[in-house]
Amino acid sequence: MARLFEWAWIGRAAGRALVNFLIFVVAAFFLVQLIPGDPLVSASGGQLSGEALEKARESYGLNGSLVSQFWDYLTGLLGVDLGSSIATGRPVAEDMATRVPATLELIGTGLFFACLISLPMSYLIVTRPTSRFARVLRSYASSAGAIPEYVVGILFLFVFFATLAWVPAPSGRLDPILMPPAQVTGFPIFDAFLAGDTAAADSYISHLILPVAVMVVAHTAILVKSLVLALDTEIDSPATRFRIASGAPRRVVVLSIYRRALPSAVAMLGMIFGLLLGGAVVLESLFGLGGLGQYAVDAVRASDVYALRSFLVVIAALCLTVYFLTEVATGLLDARRRDSRNQEI
Repeated sequence: MARLFEWAWIGRAAGRALVNFLIFVVAAFFLVQLIPGDPLVSASGGQLSGEALEKARESYGLNGSLVSQFWDYLTGLLGVDLGSSIATGRPVAEDMATRVPATLELIGTGLFFACLISLPMSYLIVTRPTSRFARVLRSYASSAGAIPEYVVGILFLFVFFATLAWVPAPSGRLDPILMPPAQVTGFPIFDAFLAGDTAAADSYISHLILPVAVMVVAHTAILVKSLVLALDTEIDSPATRFRIASGAPRRVVVLSIYRRALPSAVAMLGMIFGLLLGGAVVLESLFGLGGLGQYAVDAVRASDVYALRSFLVVIAALCLTVYFLTEVATGLLDARRRDSRNQEI
Protein backbone atom coordinates (compact mmCIF):
# COMPACT_ATOMS: atom_id res chain seq x y z
CA MET A 1 0.00 0.00 0.00
CA ALA A 2 2.84 2.36 0.85
CA ARG A 3 4.42 1.66 -2.53
CA LEU A 4 1.19 2.52 -4.33
CA PHE A 5 0.98 5.79 -2.39
CA GLU A 6 4.58 6.52 -3.38
CA TRP A 7 3.60 6.52 -7.07
CA ALA A 8 0.25 8.26 -6.60
CA TRP A 9 1.77 11.51 -7.86
CA ILE A 10 1.73 10.08 -11.39
CA GLY A 11 -2.02 9.51 -11.07
CA ARG A 12 -2.48 13.07 -9.84
CA ALA A 13 -0.49 14.38 -12.80
CA ALA A 14 -2.58 12.30 -15.22
CA GLY A 15 -5.77 13.53 -13.55
CA ARG A 16 -4.73 17.16 -13.91
CA ALA A 17 -3.91 16.61 -17.58
CA LEU A 18 -7.29 14.95 -18.19
CA VAL A 19 -9.22 17.73 -16.44
CA ASN A 20 -7.33 20.38 -18.40
CA PHE A 21 -8.06 18.53 -21.64
CA LEU A 22 -11.78 18.31 -20.90
CA ILE A 23 -11.91 22.02 -20.09
CA PHE A 24 -10.14 22.81 -23.35
CA VAL A 25 -12.48 20.54 -25.33
CA VAL A 26 -15.48 22.50 -24.05
CA ALA A 27 -13.74 25.84 -24.62
CA ALA A 28 -12.73 24.87 -28.17
CA PHE A 29 -16.32 24.09 -29.13
CA PHE A 30 -17.75 27.39 -27.90
CA LEU A 31 -14.85 29.49 -29.18
CA VAL A 32 -15.30 28.12 -32.70
CA GLN A 33 -19.04 28.81 -32.43
CA LEU A 34 -18.18 32.51 -32.06
CA ILE A 35 -16.87 32.66 -35.65
CA PRO A 36 -19.27 35.02 -37.47
CA GLY A 37 -21.29 33.89 -40.46
CA ASP A 38 -22.50 30.52 -41.69
CA PRO A 39 -19.58 28.09 -42.18
CA LEU A 40 -21.31 26.35 -45.08
CA VAL A 41 -21.97 29.62 -46.88
CA SER A 42 -18.35 30.68 -46.35
CA ALA A 43 -16.94 27.33 -47.46
CA SER A 44 -19.08 27.29 -50.62
CA GLY A 45 -18.27 30.88 -51.50
CA GLY A 46 -21.93 31.86 -51.13
CA GLN A 47 -23.10 29.36 -53.77
CA LEU A 48 -25.31 27.36 -51.39
CA SER A 49 -28.75 28.73 -50.57
CA GLY A 50 -32.30 27.64 -49.90
CA GLU A 51 -33.00 23.91 -49.90
CA ALA A 52 -29.44 22.96 -50.85
CA LEU A 53 -28.10 24.89 -47.86
CA GLU A 54 -30.57 23.20 -45.49
CA LYS A 55 -29.60 19.75 -46.78
CA ALA A 56 -25.94 20.58 -46.31
CA ARG A 57 -26.60 21.78 -42.77
CA GLU A 58 -28.45 18.56 -42.01
CA SER A 59 -25.68 16.37 -43.44
CA TYR A 60 -23.06 18.17 -41.34
CA GLY A 61 -25.22 18.26 -38.22
CA LEU A 62 -25.39 22.05 -38.16
CA ASN A 63 -29.19 22.34 -38.21
CA GLY A 64 -29.72 21.28 -34.60
CA SER A 65 -29.62 23.31 -31.43
CA LEU A 66 -26.35 24.32 -29.81
CA VAL A 67 -26.86 21.67 -27.12
CA SER A 68 -27.40 18.88 -29.67
CA GLN A 69 -24.36 20.01 -31.68
CA PHE A 70 -22.28 20.01 -28.50
CA TRP A 71 -23.48 16.51 -27.60
CA ASP A 72 -22.68 15.21 -31.10
CA TYR A 73 -19.26 16.85 -30.78
CA LEU A 74 -18.51 15.11 -27.45
CA THR A 75 -19.78 11.69 -28.54
CA GLY A 76 -17.80 12.00 -31.75
CA LEU A 77 -14.61 12.71 -29.81
CA LEU A 78 -15.17 9.63 -27.66
CA GLY A 79 -15.36 7.56 -30.83
CA VAL A 80 -12.39 9.38 -32.40
CA ASP A 81 -14.80 10.74 -35.01
CA LEU A 82 -13.77 14.31 -35.73
CA GLY A 83 -16.38 14.81 -38.42
CA SER A 84 -15.83 15.72 -42.06
CA SER A 85 -14.15 18.85 -43.31
CA ILE A 86 -16.63 21.33 -44.73
CA ALA A 87 -14.03 22.65 -47.17
CA THR A 88 -12.80 19.31 -48.56
CA GLY A 89 -15.45 16.76 -47.56
CA ARG A 90 -12.78 14.37 -46.27
CA PRO A 91 -12.87 12.92 -42.74
CA VAL A 92 -10.90 15.26 -40.49
CA ALA A 93 -9.34 12.29 -38.66
CA GLU A 94 -7.73 11.15 -41.93
CA ASP A 95 -6.36 14.64 -42.57
CA MET A 96 -4.93 14.74 -39.05
CA ALA A 97 -3.37 11.30 -39.45
CA THR A 98 -1.33 12.56 -42.41
CA ARG A 99 -0.45 15.98 -41.02
CA VAL A 100 0.30 15.36 -37.34
CA PRO A 101 3.32 13.07 -37.98
CA ALA A 102 4.79 15.56 -40.46
CA THR A 103 4.50 18.40 -37.94
CA LEU A 104 5.91 16.24 -35.13
CA GLU A 105 8.83 15.34 -37.39
CA LEU A 106 9.59 19.04 -37.87
CA ILE A 107 9.23 19.86 -34.17
CA GLY A 108 11.13 16.78 -33.00
CA THR A 109 14.04 17.55 -35.30
CA GLY A 110 14.18 21.15 -34.12
CA LEU A 111 14.00 20.10 -30.47
CA PHE A 112 16.74 17.50 -30.94
CA PHE A 113 19.20 19.98 -32.44
CA ALA A 114 18.28 22.62 -29.87
CA CYS A 115 19.20 20.17 -27.09
CA LEU A 116 22.34 19.10 -28.93
CA ILE A 117 23.56 22.68 -29.26
CA SER A 118 22.49 23.89 -25.81
CA LEU A 119 24.67 21.37 -23.93
CA PRO A 120 28.09 22.56 -25.18
CA MET A 121 26.93 26.19 -25.16
CA SER A 122 25.89 26.01 -21.51
CA TYR A 123 29.12 24.18 -20.65
CA LEU A 124 31.25 26.94 -22.19
CA ILE A 125 29.25 29.69 -20.48
CA VAL A 126 29.54 28.08 -17.05
CA THR A 127 33.10 26.76 -17.17
CA ARG A 128 34.71 29.70 -19.01
CA PRO A 129 32.59 32.70 -17.95
CA THR A 130 35.30 35.29 -18.62
CA SER A 131 36.13 34.24 -22.18
CA ARG A 132 34.96 36.43 -25.04
CA PHE A 133 33.11 33.59 -26.74
CA ALA A 134 31.27 32.73 -23.51
CA ARG A 135 30.18 36.35 -23.16
CA VAL A 136 28.77 36.28 -26.68
CA LEU A 137 26.90 33.06 -25.91
CA ARG A 138 25.56 34.49 -22.64
CA SER A 139 24.31 37.56 -24.52
CA TYR A 140 22.56 35.25 -26.98
CA ALA A 141 20.97 33.33 -24.09
CA SER A 142 19.84 36.61 -22.52
CA SER A 143 17.97 37.45 -25.74
CA ALA A 144 15.69 34.42 -25.31
CA GLY A 145 12.37 35.02 -27.03
CA ALA A 146 13.31 38.53 -28.16
CA ILE A 147 13.16 37.76 -31.90
CA PRO A 148 9.94 36.17 -33.26
CA GLU A 149 10.24 33.03 -35.37
CA TYR A 150 8.70 34.60 -38.45
CA VAL A 151 11.32 37.37 -38.42
CA VAL A 152 14.14 34.80 -38.29
CA GLY A 153 12.38 32.77 -40.99
CA ILE A 154 12.04 35.70 -43.39
CA LEU A 155 15.65 36.72 -42.76
CA PHE A 156 16.91 33.18 -43.41
CA LEU A 157 14.84 32.89 -46.59
CA PHE A 158 16.27 36.15 -47.88
CA VAL A 159 19.87 35.15 -47.09
CA PHE A 160 20.03 31.41 -47.75
CA PHE A 161 17.42 31.04 -50.50
CA ALA A 162 17.00 34.35 -52.32
CA THR A 163 20.63 35.52 -52.05
CA LEU A 164 22.88 32.46 -51.69
CA ALA A 165 20.53 29.81 -53.17
CA TRP A 166 21.85 27.20 -50.73
CA VAL A 167 18.45 25.69 -49.96
CA PRO A 168 15.50 24.66 -52.17
CA ALA A 169 12.48 26.87 -52.72
CA PRO A 170 10.01 27.03 -49.80
CA SER A 171 7.30 25.27 -51.78
CA GLY A 172 6.66 22.09 -49.82
CA ARG A 173 8.45 19.12 -48.32
CA LEU A 174 9.25 17.31 -51.58
CA ASP A 175 10.53 18.36 -54.98
CA PRO A 176 7.63 18.50 -57.48
CA ILE A 177 9.37 16.06 -59.83
CA LEU A 178 9.49 13.33 -57.16
CA MET A 179 6.71 10.99 -56.07
CA PRO A 180 6.05 10.68 -52.33
CA PRO A 181 6.82 7.21 -50.92
CA ALA A 182 4.08 4.95 -49.60
CA GLN A 183 2.85 6.11 -46.20
CA VAL A 184 3.75 3.61 -43.47
CA THR A 185 4.53 5.60 -40.33
CA GLY A 186 3.26 8.98 -41.51
CA PHE A 187 6.68 10.53 -40.90
CA PRO A 188 7.89 11.56 -44.39
CA ILE A 189 11.63 11.01 -43.86
CA PHE A 190 11.15 7.64 -42.14
CA ASP A 191 8.76 6.47 -44.86
CA ALA A 192 11.26 7.47 -47.56
CA PHE A 193 14.02 5.46 -45.88
CA LEU A 194 11.69 2.49 -45.35
CA ALA A 195 10.82 2.56 -49.05
CA GLY A 196 14.51 2.80 -49.98
CA ASP A 197 13.83 6.05 -51.82
CA THR A 198 17.02 8.01 -51.11
CA ALA A 199 16.08 10.77 -53.56
CA ALA A 200 12.85 11.48 -51.68
CA ALA A 201 14.67 11.26 -48.33
CA ASP A 202 17.30 13.75 -49.49
CA SER A 203 14.58 16.08 -50.75
CA TYR A 204 12.65 15.89 -47.47
CA ILE A 205 15.80 16.60 -45.47
CA SER A 206 16.90 19.51 -47.68
CA HIS A 207 13.46 21.14 -47.38
CA LEU A 208 13.59 20.82 -43.57
CA ILE A 209 17.06 22.34 -43.13
CA LEU A 210 15.95 25.97 -43.14
CA PRO A 211 12.79 25.70 -40.98
CA VAL A 212 14.68 23.56 -38.45
CA ALA A 213 17.50 26.12 -38.40
CA VAL A 214 14.93 28.85 -37.73
CA MET A 215 13.50 26.85 -34.82
CA VAL A 216 16.95 26.22 -33.37
CA VAL A 217 18.07 29.85 -33.60
CA ALA A 218 14.78 31.18 -32.20
CA HIS A 219 14.40 28.76 -29.28
CA THR A 220 17.81 27.41 -28.27
CA ALA A 221 18.46 30.61 -26.30
CA ILE A 222 15.53 29.80 -23.99
CA LEU A 223 16.92 26.34 -23.24
CA VAL A 224 20.47 27.63 -22.77
CA LYS A 225 19.29 30.36 -20.40
CA SER A 226 17.34 27.86 -18.29
CA LEU A 227 20.22 25.40 -18.24
CA VAL A 228 22.81 28.05 -17.32
CA LEU A 229 20.66 29.30 -14.44
CA ALA A 230 20.29 25.75 -13.12
CA LEU A 231 24.00 25.04 -13.57
CA ASP A 232 25.00 28.25 -11.80
CA THR A 233 22.82 27.24 -8.86
CA GLU A 234 24.23 23.72 -8.70
CA ILE A 235 27.86 24.86 -8.99
CA ASP A 236 27.52 26.73 -5.69
CA SER A 237 25.60 23.92 -3.98
CA PRO A 238 27.05 21.98 -0.99
CA ALA A 239 27.04 18.76 -3.04
CA THR A 240 29.40 20.29 -5.60
CA ARG A 241 31.70 21.74 -2.96
CA PHE A 242 31.83 18.35 -1.24
CA ARG A 243 32.84 16.56 -4.45
CA ILE A 244 35.55 19.14 -5.17
CA ALA A 245 36.86 18.94 -1.60
CA SER A 246 36.92 15.14 -1.72
CA GLY A 247 39.16 15.25 -4.80
CA ALA A 248 36.66 13.92 -7.32
CA PRO A 249 37.81 14.13 -10.96
CA ARG A 250 36.61 17.12 -12.98
CA ARG A 251 34.51 14.87 -15.24
CA VAL A 252 32.67 13.42 -12.24
CA VAL A 253 32.00 16.89 -10.82
CA VAL A 254 30.68 18.20 -14.15
CA LEU A 255 28.43 15.18 -14.69
CA SER A 256 27.09 15.55 -11.16
CA ILE A 257 26.27 19.22 -11.77
CA TYR A 258 24.48 18.43 -15.04
CA ARG A 259 22.56 15.57 -13.44
CA ARG A 260 21.21 17.84 -10.70
CA ALA A 261 20.43 20.61 -13.19
CA LEU A 262 18.65 18.21 -15.54
CA PRO A 263 15.13 18.44 -14.00
CA SER A 264 14.93 22.18 -14.70
CA ALA A 265 16.10 21.64 -18.27
CA VAL A 266 13.56 18.84 -18.83
CA ALA A 267 10.76 21.05 -17.50
CA MET A 268 11.84 23.79 -19.90
CA LEU A 269 11.80 21.29 -22.79
CA GLY A 270 8.09 20.77 -22.23
CA MET A 271 7.49 24.50 -22.48
CA ILE A 272 9.65 24.77 -25.59
CA PHE A 273 7.63 21.98 -27.23
CA GLY A 274 4.52 24.12 -26.82
CA LEU A 275 6.34 27.11 -28.30
CA LEU A 276 7.56 25.03 -31.24
CA LEU A 277 4.07 23.68 -31.85
CA GLY A 278 2.70 27.21 -31.93
CA GLY A 279 5.56 28.36 -34.13
CA ALA A 280 4.89 25.51 -36.55
CA VAL A 281 1.72 27.33 -37.65
CA VAL A 282 3.86 30.21 -38.89
CA LEU A 283 6.77 28.17 -40.24
CA GLU A 284 4.64 25.66 -42.15
CA SER A 285 2.80 28.52 -43.83
CA LEU A 286 6.02 30.42 -44.51
CA PHE A 287 7.82 27.40 -45.99
CA GLY A 288 4.76 25.72 -47.54
CA LEU A 289 5.27 22.50 -45.56
CA GLY A 290 1.59 21.59 -45.42
CA GLY A 291 1.43 20.24 -41.86
CA LEU A 292 -0.92 21.05 -38.99
CA GLY A 293 -0.10 24.74 -39.17
CA GLN A 294 -1.08 25.07 -42.81
CA TYR A 295 -4.19 22.99 -42.12
CA ALA A 296 -5.24 25.42 -39.38
CA VAL A 297 -4.71 28.45 -41.61
CA ASP A 298 -6.81 26.87 -44.38
CA ALA A 299 -9.53 25.99 -41.85
CA VAL A 300 -9.72 29.57 -40.60
CA ARG A 301 -9.90 30.96 -44.13
CA ALA A 302 -12.74 28.59 -45.03
CA SER A 303 -14.52 28.92 -41.64
CA ASP A 304 -14.28 25.12 -41.47
CA VAL A 305 -15.59 24.57 -37.94
CA TYR A 306 -14.93 20.81 -37.87
CA ALA A 307 -11.34 21.16 -39.03
CA LEU A 308 -10.69 24.09 -36.70
CA ARG A 309 -12.17 22.35 -33.65
CA SER A 310 -10.18 19.23 -34.37
CA PHE A 311 -6.99 21.23 -34.80
CA LEU A 312 -7.47 22.88 -31.40
CA VAL A 313 -8.27 19.57 -29.71
CA VAL A 314 -5.28 17.79 -31.27
CA ILE A 315 -2.94 20.64 -30.31
CA ALA A 316 -4.25 20.52 -26.74
CA ALA A 317 -3.85 16.73 -26.60
CA LEU A 318 -0.27 16.91 -27.87
CA CYS A 319 0.75 19.69 -25.48
CA LEU A 320 -0.89 18.13 -22.43
CA THR A 321 0.65 14.74 -23.23
CA VAL A 322 4.10 16.28 -23.45
CA TYR A 323 3.55 18.30 -20.28
CA PHE A 324 2.42 15.15 -18.46
CA LEU A 325 5.47 13.20 -19.64
CA THR A 326 7.67 16.14 -18.66
CA GLU A 327 6.15 16.23 -15.18
CA VAL A 328 6.70 12.49 -14.79
CA ALA A 329 10.29 12.75 -16.02
CA THR A 330 11.13 15.61 -13.66
CA GLY A 331 9.50 13.72 -10.80
CA LEU A 332 11.62 10.65 -11.52
CA LEU A 333 14.76 12.78 -11.72
CA ASP A 334 13.99 14.80 -8.59
CA ALA A 335 11.62 13.44 -5.94
CA ARG A 336 11.04 16.96 -4.60
CA ARG A 337 9.11 17.79 -7.79
CA ARG A 338 6.67 14.90 -7.54
CA ASP A 339 3.90 17.01 -6.03
CA SER A 340 3.18 20.17 -8.01
CA ARG A 341 2.19 21.90 -4.77
CA ASN A 342 5.83 21.73 -3.70
CA GLN A 343 7.36 22.94 -6.96
CA GLU A 344 9.06 26.28 -7.05
CA ILE A 345 7.52 28.60 -9.59
